[in-house]
Amino acid sequence: MFMKKGWVLFLFALLLCAVAGLWWITRPAVQLARLSGASGEVAGDSLVVIERTIVRDPVRPPAVPPFVVFAGDTIRFDRVDLRERMDRELIAFTYSHSNSLLMLKRSTRIFPQVEPILAANGVPDDLKYLMAIESNLSETAVSTAGAAGLWQFMREVGREYGLEVALTVDERFDLKKETEAACKYLKKSYAKFGDWMTVAASYNGGMNGVTRRLSTQHQKNALDLHMVEETSRYMFRILVAKLFFEDPASFGFQLEPSDYYPYIPPKRTVSVSNSIDDLAEFAGQHGISYAELRRANPWLRDSRLVTARGKTYAIKIPDLAAERDFCLQQYDDNQVQE
Repeated sequence: MFMKKGWVLFLFALLLCAVAGLWWITRPAVQLARLSGASGEVAGDSLVVIERTIVRDPVRPPAVPPFVVFAGDTIRFDRVDLRERMDRELIAFTYSHSNSLLMLKRSTRIFPQVEPILAANGVPDDLKYLMAIESNLSETAVSTAGAAGLWQFMREVGREYGLEVALTVDERFDLKKETEAACKYLKKSYAKFGDWMTVAASYNGGMNGVTRRLSTQHQKNALDLHMVEETSRYMFRILVAKLFFEDPASFGFQLEPSDYYPYIPPKRTVSVSNSIDDLAEFAGQHGISYAELRRANPWLRDSRLVTARGKTYAIKIPDLAAERDFCLQQYDDNQVQE
């Protein structure tokens, strides 16, 4: 009986040793290094990675500033509701990594084309951030409701502001023309409200809708209105977008100049006033593929072009040599850094 109990105790002790050994070899490498006194460099690369993952300070969103100057107007956050609404969008921009990163990368391609058009039309430069909120700076963005392009015009609204929306042509995807149409809307709205933040709210909620709310709630500024959540957030997202593009590092985004997408002007522009039955053939005549033609001219919506009577279209021919040189230069720069 005594021997039997001895074997049981021996097996139990053996099991405890096995469990202790398993715990020892599988516990976190950082804890093991600290107990043994080893540094990250002595313990190996895996330890360094674990240490950096565990002990690095998490990225925090920027603090709500006391005010933001937008389109020449000072927007103050001296009410708890305004401060909290601003804080919400600061958090959203900080942690929506893929959208925020892509917007940053695209900004150096889109903004240089849009800024001169806004200036020529007397629209404050800060209104370009409205476009960023609308489409994430994607030239081919289409919403579930059918809004299209950088400025997200609905079909009928686009036509109202002079854009052609047809079977083979959709100028809501023409950067120059859609920006000019947006300028018309923004200036019309400003003439009505006299306040650029209210103009921004109207771009999302409609001029009539904002006018009705200002009247029924006896207010003069959209920031003081009770509105649906989408429009309410919209204004603060634009303010945060301004901060974000001006100082992405404060949101935790560290980009090198080579990380941004470039604006490479077209090699030439071809004026067309007659219909084209085969755009693939047209592209080949100009030394590019049909895919490259569509990429440079997203307003072309079909394999053919049917021109409206008396209208001339400007078709961009991309500079493939310049694009190739840019890519090769980026590759060479990366090799030097490595």
